Amino acid sequence: MTSDNIHKKGIRKYFGVVFTVILAFVFLFAAFSNVDFSETFNNIKELSIGWFLLFIFFFFLSHFLRAVRWQVMIKSVKEKTSIINLFGAVMIGYGVNVAVPRLGEIYRGLFLGKWEGISRTSMLGSIILERFIDIFAFTVGALISVYIYSGNLLDEISWLKDSLIIGFIIILLFILFLFAVILFREKMIKIILKISSGISEKLSNKAENFFDTLLIGFASIKDIKGYILTAVYSVLILICYALSSFAGFHSLGLERYGEISLAMAWVFMIISAFGVIIPTPGGFGSYHAIAILILTSLYGFSKELGAAYALLTHTTQVILFILSSFFFFSLVNNINAKKGMAKEDLISVFRNSKEIEK
Repeated sequence: MTSDNIHKKGIRKYFGVVFTVILAFVFLFAAFSNVDFSETFNNIKELSIGWFLLFIFFFFLSHFLRAVRWQVMIKSVKEKTSIINLFGAVMIGYGVNVAVPRLGEIYRGLFLGKWEGISRTSMLGSIILERFIDIFAFTVGALISVYIYSGNLLDEISWLKDSLIIGFIIILLFILFLFAVILFREKMIKIILKISSGISEKLSNKAENFFDTLLIGFASIKDIKGYILTAVYSVLILICYALSSFAGFHSLGLERYGEISLAMAWVFMIISAFGVIIPTPGGFGSYHAIAILILTSLYGFSKELGAAYALLTHTTQVILFILSSFFFFSLVNNINAKKGMAKEDLISVFRNSKEIEK
């Protein structure tokens, strides 16, 4: 790669980061305009410690279940993987996402691959599969939200219908694409490589690597038991997310200002997830804007209560992600050091990951 190419690539990354930061500030401004912050912080001061600790419990449990689901998904790649390594990689990935959206998905695959001696292609492939499962689960969850909400959710959240349609289109196209790749793998690869090589050799190599990664990821679950367990854990993850929201409502005493329920927590959990999908660092701004919108527009709470909930839950999650990242960096590196393995960081794991590429 020439110095000009490196310079151009650096500029693109810089502007990409700047764009996400600007987007976050736009959402933050939209979320907190006309909010009385003194009242907002007074609401936070009345925090119920017991319910808040329950919120944190379900927060960690949901991500622990994500690690267990990942263990099931990659069982055919490696029979026994350390749950500490899996959980640590998941939390480090989320910690990185706080700074740079989506980069954490790459890092958690690299860390687990390095710690377990598994190829990064296998790990990244399993993460692609996991994201597909998440899209499917949240799309189904959104349909359940439409059914259990007391009013007409699609009318009250105008963009939800379009999001559901897009979600189902993505799922359908992905399934069709996958079947086409599996049934006509050689022909598909030849056609796409021919098209991409006409553009550039680098693009052709990336396309080939993507195909290999995708197929390895979808081949990681090989039996019915694996599919059933993956589905069960996916449902449990969503339930924990909803219970975390429910505990969050009680931690701020929202029941004193209006009716709250598990159905409300489910609807909130599903729709607020769209705030995390938007590429802002750690969901800053986008989560706050959507969380406040749900609590005020759908359930009639004041903007100050909505702002208090958004600030409390998001700030808590960000702090826990960052602290967990440092904790697992230290824990896993110390465990591996006792085994004679080298300690890894955000730079070394990226560089050394090539050593385990298969």
